[in-house]
Amino acid sequence: MARKQGSHAEITGPRLRAAALRLFARHGFAAVSMRQIAAEVGVQAGALYLYTADKEALLFDLMRDHLEHLLADWQPPEAAPAEQLESFVRHHIRYHLDRPDLVFIAYMELRNLAPANFAVIEGLRRDYENQLEAILKRGQATGAFDVADTKLATMALIAMLTGVTTWYREGGRLDRASIEALYWDMARKAVAAAR
Repeated sequence: MARKQGSHAEITGPRLRAAALRLFARHGFAAVSMRQIAAEVGVQAGALYLYTADKEALLFDLMRDHLEHLLADWQPPEAAPAEQLESFVRHHIRYHLDRPDLVFIAYMELRNLAPANFAVIEGLRRDYENQLEAILKRGQATGAFDVADTKLATMALIAMLTGVTTWYREGGRLDRASIEALYWDMARKAVAAAR
């Protein structure tokens, strides 16, 4: 629906998304109502429908935007497979630590999407996973990696790397640079890449 000239769409729309993200991550999608989101934004519940068709559309938009941006942000270097893998690991850690709430809903709230929306999100996740698998396949082909099954290794590495958001806290025992280095070392060993 078109907004009237002079409206605050450029303010309310982003505030709506930020409030929904915060509430979905804190309480879970199913436990959050549109009325709660509206209260967080400071508007009437009915006003939300000027910005989104419904609660699922809001969740889908958050997930899709997150994955599209992740794919656009990852730029593989022109390098040997081991350097590409290191770059992927470090990028994944940095990107995800900056967005823990988005990561949580993108992985934990898939069950709340209708089949068509689920297929879109799964397709974007597959596109990203394929980037990592291509690196592993190149490393396997050149003898840089020793991986019995590149698809399984891809899934294991993604799960390990993404899991950092479940426990990492800013100001804790390890800083981000240390986390990147340690996760790169674990990934390198997982694919039997030489130092």
